[in-house]
Amino acid sequence: MATTLETAQSAALPRRKSPRNVVVAASLGNALEMFDFTVFSFFAVLIGKQFFPVDNGGIVSLLLSLATFGIGFVMRPLGSICIGNYADRRGRKPALMLTISLMALGTALIGFAPTYAQIGLAAPVLIVAGRLLQGFSAGGEIGASTAFLMESGSQDRRGLMVSFQMVSQGAAALFGALAGTLLSNLLSPESLESWGWRVPFIFGLLIAPVGMYIRRHLDETHTESSAANAGEASAPHGGAFGYVVKHHLREVVLGVLMIVGMTTAMYIVGFYMPSYSVKVLGMPKSGSFLSGCIAGLVMIVVSPFFGILTDSLKNRKRLVLVSHAGIFALILPFFWLVNQYHSLALMLPGVAILIGFLMVGGAPVFLMTLEAFPARARVTGMGLIYAICVTIFGGFAQFIVTWLLHITSNPLAPALYMMATSAISFAATLAFPSRKPQ
Repeated sequence: MATTLETAQSAALPRRKSPRNVVVAASLGNALEMFDFTVFSFFAVLIGKQFFPVDNGGIVSLLLSLATFGIGFVMRPLGSICIGNYADRRGRKPALMLTISLMALGTALIGFAPTYAQIGLAAPVLIVAGRLLQGFSAGGEIGASTAFLMESGSQDRRGLMVSFQMVSQGAAALFGALAGTLLSNLLSPESLESWGWRVPFIFGLLIAPVGMYIRRHLDETHTESSAANAGEASAPHGGAFGYVVKHHLREVVLGVLMIVGMTTAMYIVGFYMPSYSVKVLGMPKSGSFLSGCIAGLVMIVVSPFFGILTDSLKNRKRLVLVSHAGIFALILPFFWLVNQYHSLALMLPGVAILIGFLMVGGAPVFLMTLEAFPARARVTGMGLIYAICVTIFGGFAQFIVTWLLHITSNPLAPALYMMATSAISFAATLAFPSRKPQ
């Protein structure tokens, strides 16, 4: 009997590629999406002029550009449901192949789309279509890739493995910011506006074939049949999504609220600051890109450290609570100082400290949400939490903040908004159920 059980369990457990291959394969798709996000946010003003030419001083054109970017996030919940069900039933590997293919197609549409002056209304339609494809793909990507990272490591290394999801985002943000800096310094304003902004998208598109090749040679970590061999019941009728809604709705709601503060901080401090420093503080555009570089660099360096620390702690909530509390306490003084002195020498260390506090809770919050669900619904559950939160509080963060600044004329509006979301997340973290790792 013991021999039969051991045989079944060994059949359920796939062979493992080297950790390096696993990390690269799981992270590339998310890195591509985050790279495109960084580039789009940095060149939002130029994209608005090219595809939404409204004669009103630029604010409506910018808002339309930011709203178009946000539209892609509306597709994330749908992607998390459809691709999450696929990943929980058919396996992580085919889902990861699908997401990177869709992401590449969306990136190509944006990078090669003719402008409004060339083809009229069809131009913004192409941009919107590209963002919808990217959003649908990203909705499934984050759950599948993060679950794959977690399942590829032993229980005492899950935090470290999952932390590379944040490392990939940091690397993408860093290279996106560097691309913006180089192009702003090397090209004339006319060249940058006419074709230079397309270069990072086309460069990012080259990542996709590499990601497809590596992912094609991965070992699977979970399928419905392997779960059955390991003794885990199949998801009921309605698939993983139906199971999550029926049995884990509380975890989904609390999970969304738990990460809303981190999401807002990431998308405002990490990616909105270049636009804020130029439009509100009047800093030079080339210098402002450095804030994006600093944010990416801190994510790369700090995330693995707190991933390792997560693995050494029994109570992962503590790190998440420290993260929320730190952001809440520091964000208002940070915005006040940069508005008083308009200095990069103050802004850059402030961005580094805030992103550092954000990374304190990065790996543990990912693990808490993943481990709240059984393997048969893990991708769907975690992906749904992340997609809903990022859709509302991430994709539209720049739009909301730009709108708040416009109607209130209060340069501290972004800080007050972030304080509110951090307070909500602190309370939700306290209420989020703690379960034994599965």
